[in-house]
Amino acid sequence: MSTETSIATHLPAETGQPYPYRRVELVEPDWTRFPGWRDVTAVEWASVQWQRAHCVKNVRQLRDLLGDLVDERFYADLERDQAERATMSMLVPPQMMNTMVPEAPVGGPGSLTEALYADPVRHYMLPVFSDRRTDWPSHPHATRDSLHEHDMWVAEGLTHRYPTKVLAELLPTCPQYCGHCTRMDLVGNSTPVIAKLKLAGKPADRLGDMLDYLRRTPSVRDVVVSGGDVANMPWPRLEAFLTEVLEIGSVRDIRLATKALVGLPQHWLQDEVRAGMARVAGTARSRGVSLAIHTHANHANSITPLVAQASAAMLEAGVRDVRNQGVLLDGVNADPHTLLDLCFRLLDGAQIMPYYFYLCDMIPFSEHWRVSVAHAQRLQHHIMGYLPGFATPRIVCDVPFVGKRWVHQLADYDLERGISSWTKNYRTSIETAGTDDDALSRTYAFYDPIHTLPPAGQAWWAQHGTLDESSLKAAEMAEASRRTAALQAW
Repeated sequence: MSTETSIATHLPAETGQPYPYRRVELVEPDWTRFPGWRDVTAVEWASVQWQRAHCVKNVRQLRDLLGDLVDERFYADLERDQAERATMSMLVPPQMMNTMVPEAPVGGPGSLTEALYADPVRHYMLPVFSDRRTDWPSHPHATRDSLHEHDMWVAEGLTHRYPTKVLAELLPTCPQYCGHCTRMDLVGNSTPVIAKLKLAGKPADRLGDMLDYLRRTPSVRDVVVSGGDVANMPWPRLEAFLTEVLEIGSVRDIRLATKALVGLPQHWLQDEVRAGMARVAGTARSRGVSLAIHTHANHANSITPLVAQASAAMLEAGVRDVRNQGVLLDGVNADPHTLLDLCFRLLDGAQIMPYYFYLCDMIPFSEHWRVSVAHAQRLQHHIMGYLPGFATPRIVCDVPFVGKRWVHQLADYDLERGISSWTKNYRTSIETAGTDDDALSRTYAFYDPIHTLPPAGQAWWAQHGTLDESSLKAAEMAEASRRTAALQAW
């Protein structure tokens, strides 16, 4: 369905507007509808220890949870994906699992099968083989570190891509593993198709090296503390690291990246974490440093009362803002109604600021999730005007060797072959002045999914897409030159 078709599907009589805004009360789905959790109490559900201990980590555990409510063909489909396509191992906390098929009627054997196949949260948390494309499972330019973050490490785990900002990957684990993870080369357990990289240094040494770099690099004012997920670091160790960062006078912004605010809100509701965050926030405030939390929600169904409580707890502790950075995913949220539903659920229900939605990165086996830049541009148009300006999310493309760019900032766009060209106005840490004089003048490419292209573009990729990287780049340049010459002749 196109963005135009989606936004025009309903014109409600009461408003006449393409999108009918209604405030929706948050609801925690009844987890006892699943056979494996029939006897789980509210006290157990609120326990972060119980949540972590009962994550779904394999097909057997999912079968124990859902039983015969789901046909065996779904389990076989999931098992095949784990063996042949999955770049992330399976790890779904009960809180996240409970937001799948929240309203589907539970009946006899197989009654949840079709609803689970169609469910948007399932679509990215538990991808199955039949979800994936068979024509182009991966784009020819897909890579396991599509943003080249490791190339820009200035210390192990510390990426310096932007002039004034760094990304600190403190650890390689999360409390949940999303199928589309952009850091799939490092984060999580190895899968049959991806042998994960390993951090070589001892944790204390790595964190020390990061701090040393920040102390001697006063141009860095903004530190994104991530991983993995900071919720997987023991709180005393995380607080100690943040306290040391706050002692560096050049640092003015600290952002904590955690999917757990949505997938495991019980973590952020612990007394130890709330008290510790209040201490860190108090220190930040006294030193004029902005402390924020960035979380990751992709569908409105994930925003429940517990998520709202966790967000409120962090704001009460003194965090300046809680913001959401989602990913545009076909079959999950890549239409105007679904995206606006999510934004209003975040803003109205949980005091979470809709901030960014990224195009899904060019990692292996992600083509069924990705949408074109043109689709994203239309989507940005369709969501404008409904949300407050300060809470209207920017849809961005994270361009390799460049960074985040609003989807309308491209320099050129070959719609037939789905190649967008982008420029940048700064050097990364691997492009120092004098070593790469063309860094600020060259263009950098991003590629649309091939199945979204017109027939001529698909035919071009069918002819050239199996070439090796250098030959493919040469073919792209030759085609671009031919098109330029034809336009000039015309």
